[in-house]
Amino acid sequence: MTALAVENLVAGHGLLTAVRDVSFRVDTGEVLGVIGANGAGKTTLFRTLAGVHPATSGAITLDGNDVGALSASRRVSAGIAMVPEGRRLFADMTVRENLQVAGENGRPGAWTLETVLDALPSLVPLLKALAGGLSGGQRQAVAIGRALMSNPKVLLLDEVSLGLSPVAIEGLYEQLAGLKTRGDTAMVVVEQDLDRAMQFSDRVICLLEGQVALAGRPQALGKQAITEAYFGLAHGSAANA
Repeated sequence: MTALAVENLVAGHGLLTAVRDVSFRVDTGEVLGVIGANGAGKTTLFRTLAGVHPATSGAITLDGNDVGALSASRRVSAGIAMVPEGRRLFADMTVRENLQVAGENGRPGAWTLETVLDALPSLVPLLKALAGGLSGGQRQAVAIGRALMSNPKVLLLDEVSLGLSPVAIEGLYEQLAGLKTRGDTAMVVVEQDLDRAMQFSDRVICLLEGQVALAGRPQALGKQAITEAYFGLAHGSAANA
């Protein structure tokens, strides 16, 4: 079942169009990887999906319902939650308090403090710690737990491994794999590591200058085609053909 559908989405900053006619669909339980170089439009796309950046045109539907006119808070209530780049936790609150605040402002559902801790066991010994004193990997895990507390239908994860150590990245993806196995939430993941994106995602789209340059199942597309699309080599060849 399609959880999130995006049709011909356009978004920009003033005269700059950062997202150009982007279309894709994500099913419940599926992971869509979004890849692209810096400036490709990934963060603008995510902010537009989450409702914190206005769309110029196009449609965003959640479970078949148009959510394009909803505010960011109402999209959370509808079932879209974003883990933003930079985590943005409440630094002077404990991990428990960060999670509970999200739960109080989200949707009712299966995700509670208990089930989030079961899914993200690394948070258990951190519950009494202030979020501002955590490591990068720990903050990312808390940010994911906070998003889950809102009981999302679609989980948007922007720059999942940015700034994390290899050990922290491995631990984080182990926990994300557990979420994927549950099969009850669609995930859209921005990941700079192409190998990681190919391994974890069911499908990928590669953005180039705000447009979808390549889309499909990573194993079918292959590393070379994805790399060429990432750096604009395929785009350039097509343009000159």
